[in-house]
Amino acid sequence: MTVTRELVYGRRPVREVVRAGKRQILELLATERALAAEAWLRDVKGVRLQVVRDGRLNEVARTRDHQGVVAFCEPYRYADAYELVAGGRPLVACLDQVTDPHNLGAVCRSAEGAGADGVVVLEHSSARVTAAVCRASAGAVEHVPVAVVVNLARYLGEVKRDDLWVWAAAGEAEKPVWSADFTGGTVLVFGAEGQGLRPGVRRACDDAFVIPLAGQIESLNVSVAAGIALFEAARQRRS
Repeated sequence: MTVTRELVYGRRPVREVVRAGKRQILELLATERALAAEAWLRDVKGVRLQVVRDGRLNEVARTRDHQGVVAFCEPYRYADAYELVAGGRPLVACLDQVTDPHNLGAVCRSAEGAGADGVVVLEHSSARVTAAVCRASAGAVEHVPVAVVVNLARYLGEVKRDDLWVWAAAGEAEKPVWSADFTGGTVLVFGAEGQGLRPGVRRACDDAFVIPLAGQIESLNVSVAAGIALFEAARQRRS
C-alpha cells in the first residue's frame, strides 16, 4: 500500500512537527552542519536519521531554502471550520482568495502568536498548507488549526451570531482597527492584496475596520494587516 506523505523543510518547521506530535515523520534527512546546530535531530523517535550532503537536499526539497533539514511527514490534517468558532469567544482569521503561500504562512504565524483559534482558507483559488507555507510560518501551522471551506460568504453567514461578530478589513471603512470591538467572539476577514474582499464576502460581514496609513502607499500586505488586527484583538482581550 502506498503511503501518502508530504514534504516539510527548514529547521524550525521540522522541529515544530516533532514538538506538536500531530503527524508522524516518515523520513528525516539532515546535513552534518545542521546536526551540529540542532542536536534534537538525533532524538526524533520512530524514524532513522539520514545524514546527507546539501546537494541531495536541494534535489529532494527542490529549493535551497531547507537549512539542511528535510522531512517527509504524514499529510497535514485540516481542522473543521465550524468547530473553530464553536467555543466561547473564539478568534478566527479568514482569508478570501489569498494565493501567496508566504502570506498564508505569515498569517498563520501571527494567528498562532496572538492565540487565535484558527485560520480559514478557501478550497479553490487559495493557498493551502504546503512545504512553502510551513517554512513561511516557521512551523506555526503545526500548532494553529487551519480549516478549508468551499464558499466563504456562506460560511460567514452560517457562523455569525449575537456573540460572534464578523469584521471585514476594508480600506474604505471609517472605523480604525483600534476602535473596533474585538473583545467578544471575533472573525477577522482579509482579502487578497490588490483585489480586496469580493462583494459577496464583504456583504456577509457585520462591520468593517481600517488600518489607517500615514504614508504614501495605499494598502498593507495582507499578512501585515492580519498581524496588526490579530494582535489588536489579543491586546483588547487581555485588557
